[in-house]
Amino acid sequence: MKKTILFTGTLAAFTLMAFTGTENHEEVYKVDTKLSSLEWFAEKVTGKHNGTIAFSSGELKNDHGNLSGTFEIDMNTIANKDLEDAQWKTKLEAHLKSPDFFDAAKFPTAKFVTTSIVPIKDAKDGGFTHTLKGNLTIKDKTNEISFDAVIKTGENKIACVGTATVDRSRFDVKYGSKTFFPSIGDKMIYDEFKVQFNVVAVK
Repeated sequence: MKKTILFTGTLAAFTLMAFTGTENHEEVYKVDTKLSSLEWFAEKVTGKHNGTIAFSSGELKNDHGNLSGTFEIDMNTIANKDLEDAQWKTKLEAHLKSPDFFDAAKFPTAKFVTTSIVPIKDAKDGGFTHTLKGNLTIKDKTNEISFDAVIKTGENKIACVGTATVDRSRFDVKYGSKTFFPSIGDKMIYDEFKVQFNVVAVK
């Protein structure tokens, strides 16, 4: 009788574990910072610039098809690509890292944490597959952003490609901004800049 009760109790415990989801099927993919890339594009009244910036770390999680992600960006890696003159290139990079812009010495890391990654209904072949929403933190200021991307999942890898638009004025990046200096005229640098990303995360 005691053996029967023990067996029944053990079976009930296993059944409860199955129905309460105690077993964890979440898969974690680490961002490969060497294979992943970020490119920025910014414009002003008199011209435009583009360059790169690097991931410092990140991960994507897949919980039964429900995706989430956290990404950290090294602000001290801001680099320019379009200027051929080495002196002007170095000057621009230093300016972008200075307190006028992103103050990389004081705020060395930017962070993006997703709040939702939702498949796009009736996504077209070759088009975006998901809409991402999340909280972007720059200079210790956090704002929600959203954008579409192409996400492809494999057995040991997740790839995410897309472009996000960021309004720097929401992160207290004031230099050359008409939002803060309405009379700035043709010295204005547009508040919005674009970040084109290619994320590769592996198990």
